[in-house]
Amino acid sequence: MQRPLLTDLLESVSRSFYLTLKVLPSCVRNQIGLAYLLARTSDTIADTEVVPSKDRIEALDLYQEAVLNDDSGNIDLSHFAGNQGDESERELLHRANEGIQVLGSFDTPDQQRIKKVFQIITEGQQLDLKRFEGASAKSPIALKTSDELDDYTYRVAGCVGEFWTIICRAHAFPKTDIDEDRLLSDGIRFGKGLQLINILRDLPKDLAMGRCYMPQEQLEKLGLSPEVLSDSSNENTFRPYYESLIDQAEEHLRHGWRYTLSIPWSQARIRIACALPILIGNDTLKLLHQSPVLGTEKPIKIPRSMVKGHLAKSLLFYPLPPVWKGMAALP
Repeated sequence: MQRPLLTDLLESVSRSFYLTLKVLPSCVRNQIGLAYLLARTSDTIADTEVVPSKDRIEALDLYQEAVLNDDSGNIDLSHFAGNQGDESERELLHRANEGIQVLGSFDTPDQQRIKKVFQIITEGQQLDLKRFEGASAKSPIALKTSDELDDYTYRVAGCVGEFWTIICRAHAFPKTDIDEDRLLSDGIRFGKGLQLINILRDLPKDLAMGRCYMPQEQLEKLGLSPEVLSDSSNENTFRPYYESLIDQAEEHLRHGWRYTLSIPWSQARIRIACALPILIGNDTLKLLHQSPVLGTEKPIKIPRSMVKGHLAKSLLFYPLPPVWKGMAALP
């Protein structure tokens, strides 16, 4: 059954991810789509900077409680909606209760799976707000350790790879003989890799908000601090560490590609849906290798035409297994 929330609104707020959702088989599309919408709603709350962080944390608490307790009808996000410049995000917040109602329409195991990943994500968002409270472009705050960075990538995206694996396994190939532990581990690394790419790509934008996801311990080894990362003159000093994170993201995506190839060949829709972000991620990493990062204003972004091209190529080559399997192979 098609639900307007999971079609029209989802398309307006998810951009490239909506292409991935359209590829997925119907047995998992709505569950993954709703999980995205719930997390996107909480993310919009967390990112409403004109509202004090204390109020955002309180709103996240209330929204999380409403989702986890199936309490639709009592969450009012109109104050946050009124502070959105994007019409789709305003609608997303106004329809928050509708998302909770749709959640209640799924069977109990799927509700529990969606709630679990939603809780991990929202707890990560709350942690982020507390961690960066008081930060500004002139006084940025950095993560303390590499472990904190790894934990952040899990809370934001690694847990999504975990959820994706569990939901697809339950509905699409429950009886397939497969190494579940490796599949779950690779799914988590897949998600972490995509998030690490976002962090590397968005470094200038995050610094402008006072957020530095580059760990303090690593910056100190280079004789740097978060405050000087907006200065392009520090590019050469910072670059070796930045390149090491690109290498780490590439390794995560290698596990993501192994994950994709571990899914039964008969599950073409799931395989293609997994291939698309890897192909986009590979292209983004190539740009990151070639582009300066400190002091830049122009964001590094793959054009939508290239995204659609990757989707077309993946569909075209799927009947040719040797060619398809080599599409996203990293060096």
